[in-house]
Amino acid sequence: MKKNNIIRFVQSLILLPFVTGSATPFGNIIKNPINESVQIVFTQKNNTETTALNKLADKKAKSLAIDAYFETRGMPLAGTGMKMVEEAEKNDLDWRLLPAIAIRESTGGKFACKGATYSSFGWGSCKINFDSHEENIEVVAKNLGGNNPNTARHYADKTVKQILQAYNPPSVVPRYAEQVMDIMNVIGEADEVVVIAQG
Repeated sequence: MKKNNIIRFVQSLILLPFVTGSATPFGNIIKNPINESVQIVFTQKNNTETTALNKLADKKAKSLAIDAYFETRGMPLAGTGMKMVEEAEKNDLDWRLLPAIAIRESTGGKFACKGATYSSFGWGSCKINFDSHEENIEVVAKNLGGNNPNTARHYADKTVKQILQAYNPPSVVPRYAEQVMDIMNVIGEADEVVVIAQG
C-alpha cells in the first residue's frame, strides 16, 4: 500500500508541471494559451494605440504646416488646414495639393471668386456657390480624387502633375502644374510624417 502511495506521489510531481505549463526536464510540452493570448491582445492594443497616435500626430503636424502658411501671409483660409488634410486623406490626395491650389487660385482666399460664394479654388470657372470654405474643400477634394462619377475621367488614377494639368491645362496656363507643385514644396515635404515611438 505504501509503495502505491509513493508511486502516485512521484507521478503527481511529474504530471503537475505538464498540466500547469511550466518548464519541465522535458521542455515546454504544453504552453499556457491564456497567458499567450493576454500578451498578444496587450501587444496588439498597444500597437493599435501607437498607430492611432501616430496618425493623429501626423495629421496635426500637416494641418499646422498648412495653417502656418496661411496665417503668416494673412490668408482667409487660415484654420482650414485640418479639413484640407482630412479631405486629402479621404480622397487619396497629396496633403499639400488643396492648399497649394487655393494659394495659386485665390492667394488662400484673399482674392476668391467674386461671382461665387466661398470659392477659393476657382472650381467650375467661378460659377459655383458654396455654403462654406469646408464645403468648397470637400467638393474640390472629391473631384480631384476621382470620386465624382461626373469628373472621374479627368482626375481618377492620375499623378499630382496630371491632376493639375487636367485642372488647368497647359494650353490655358502654361506652367500652372509647376507653379502649384512649387507651392506644395514650400508648404512641406510630401512624406512629412510625425512618429511617436512606442515606449
